[in-house]
Parts: sequence; C-alpha cells; structure tokens
Amino acid sequence: MKIQFEGKKAIVTGAGKGIGRCVALKLSELGAKVFAVSRTEADLDSLKKEDSSIETRCLDIGKWDNTRKVIEDVGQVDLLVNNAAILGCKTVLEVTEEFIDEHFDVNFKAAVNISQIVAKGIVARKGSGAIVNISSISGFLATPGYPIYCTTKAAMDMLTKSMALEFGPLKIRVNSCNPSGLLTPMGEKLWTSPELKDAFTGRIPMGRFIEPEEVANTAAFLLSDYASMINGALVPVDGGHIIHMSSNPVH
Repeated sequence: MKIQFEGKKAIVTGAGKGIGRCVALKLSELGAKVFAVSRTEADLDSLKKEDSSIETRCLDIGKWDNTRKVIEDVGQVDLLVNNAAILGCKTVLEVTEEFIDEHFDVNFKAAVNISQIVAKGIVARKGSGAIVNISSISGFLATPGYPIYCTTKAAMDMLTKSMALEFGPLKIRVNSCNPSGLLTPMGEKLWTSPELKDAFTGRIPMGRFIEPEEVANTAAFLLSDYASMINGALVPVDGGHIIHMSSNPVH
C-alpha cells in the first residue's frame, strides 16, 4: 500500500507544532501541496525550513471573517485537516464566558468555518475530497479540570458525523482521529511529573504515550483513496485506552 497525494492541495490548521506539524510534513512527503496554518509565525518559519515546498499562512482561525478571506484566497482545496486547538485548565465553577468563547472559537467554530469554505469549493468544481478532524478521546472521556476542552471535542465528534452525513452525497468524506495522550507542547501541560506520566500510561494497554506520527499516519490513511468507504468514523488512536473501565493500571 502506497498512499499518494500528487496533484492534491491540502490545508492543515495548527500546523506549527505537535500533531499538526507532523501531519503537514506527512502530507507533503506523500505528494500533496500543503498549506500550513498557524498563528505563530516563528513556528511556520521553522516548518518552512524543514520542508520548503510547504506554503504557510499566519492566521488566528478564531477570527471568523479574516479566516474566510485567507482560506478562500488559497483557492482549490482537496484535503483538509482541522487540527488547531487550545487547551485551558478551568473547572466548571471557574470558567468565564470569555474562556468558553475562546475555546469554541478555535476548537469548534473554526472547523465549521473552514470546512464550509473547502466543501463549497469542491462542490462548485464538481470534484471530490476528504476532511479529517483531529479530535481526542477527551470527546468520549471527561478529564478533570478540562470540561470546556472536552466539550469542544465532543462537539467536534458530532460535527464529524453531521458533516459526513451531509457531505457524503457530495463526494466529500469526513472522519476524525481521536488520540489519547501525546507529549506535544500542549500535552506537556497535563503531565508535569514522572508520577503523572506513569499513572496515565498505566491505563493504556500498549503502555506508552502516542507519537504524533501515529496520528499523522492515521489521518493520511483516512484522507486517502484506501479509505474510500470510511465516512463518519471516530477513530481512536489511543493504544486501547478507552476499551476498559478498570480503576487499576492494566500493567
């Protein structure tokens, strides 16, 4: 099996670090013309040095109108990975309206906004395409201290199903990857000590954190023609984390 995206144009959001960066590099390696989106210019400059064929767009996707302008200016897009997300720690008793709005603007509304633009473009040219939303097992399992983040991921999962239902007849497949814990810059906020890391990986049957490339490989497969009848799937990339309820470590 060899995945090829020659002649395809892809957008990856949150491409400056972590999963998004890995996805952007993977899709470019497989032949796609990649447009990497991040709100941090330094991260995009670093990505460009690693792969000069990648086009970059410095953009805060939480800003609805400006995002529409920038994404529309990219032109034809065949593949989209909605990866960008923020992660803030506040309990339900602590959250503010601003905190909630910021998380939904970036983690959920931006995916709706960009997907709408990409899907309309595909339909207008009578083409076909694929979208992958990078969600989380936090859309299935509540995480103490992160109720709003978890809720945005649950919303993303339902958005995946809803878009798959709506876009399937339009020849656009939509699926999501739902990773467990990764030691990305965002993930490092959660596991601040060896004890916490051991406690977390102890619940994963495979016994370790997920690597960003493992998520990128899954996303690439779901975008490819090898996944031509996979639509509306929520695909855990979690080493078996969510398959049990035991309160004790599995190893």
